[in-house]
Amino acid sequence: MNFKDRIQWLLRMSVLVFVLAAAAFLSAITTMRIAIRGRQVSMPAIVGLKTADAQKLLASNGLGMKISDKVYDAAPVGNVVRQSPAGRAQLKSGQDAHVIVSLGPLRVPIPDLEGQTVRVARITLMQNGLQPGEVTAPYLDTAAPDTVVEQDPKPGANASSPHVDLLAPLGPRQPAFIMPYVIGLNSTDAQRPFLLAGLHNVKATPTPAPQWPVGTVIDQTPLAGTRVSADSTIELKVAFPAPPPVNPAPVPPIHQ
Repeated sequence: MNFKDRIQWLLRMSVLVFVLAAAAFLSAITTMRIAIRGRQVSMPAIVGLKTADAQKLLASNGLGMKISDKVYDAAPVGNVVRQSPAGRAQLKSGQDAHVIVSLGPLRVPIPDLEGQTVRVARITLMQNGLQPGEVTAPYLDTAAPDTVVEQDPKPGANASSPHVDLLAPLGPRQPAFIMPYVIGLNSTDAQRPFLLAGLHNVKATPTPAPQWPVGTVIDQTPLAGTRVSADSTIELKVAFPAPPPVNPAPVPPIHQ
């Protein structure tokens, strides 16, 4: 085989190897697509089924079930009233269906909680087979702190959930004060605006700083511009002279 024939043979073999590799790659891609499609199942419609029956039906399709919530509903106790994803949705085998289960019709009237403390309202709800929902606590000048002023649902209403949301204000908002920059001021002058604003938790900490005049504020916490309330603690580091160095006691000579 001369050089030219050898080159042509190598070219033909290269083309053959490329074709075989491409065919193998396409075959692998096709197999993966078939495998992925094979793991997809159709979500059955389980609304209206008993929880146990819904779980069995899902399991037969390779799916699990998680109970997301329980609500009062006209459906019998233990029946699925909502599901996600919806029926006929395509999803992978092994995934979970999230369901909401009925607690049955609400037979317990919603108690009147307004005027009670949050703690007493929680106890009252639990005694009636209900649960506290979201507790909103804004600042209100016209309401006593930690006292329920509104509830949802209202007393005596029929609810679709065992949760009762409460509005219990924190009371009046405490006055705020913007921290000024007091570094470099005398300690007495620096504390005066805090006392005038009603901030009495001011701590002056003596700090060795011989390069500063005695009694000067050299650091502050919080920093200038910080919003502080009446019960905030303010720390001022105040310069005082460093103690003089201690001379070591003379060592008596050793007599030989």
